[in-house]
Amino acid sequence: MAKLYSRYSSEMKNLKPRKETIEFLLNYSKALSVINYKKMKFEMLLN
Repeated sequence: MAKLYSRYSSEMKNLKPRKETIEFLLNYSKALSVINYKKMKFEMLLN
């Protein structure tokens, strides 16, 4: 398993996300609401 990760590690360093990907993640995080009630957790996506 370690050999698989080390073989691709040099390729992974040069990854750069597109502007659209960053905007999507930021908008998703802004719309996500998490409510804790007793021992339950509710996740809502507000659109």
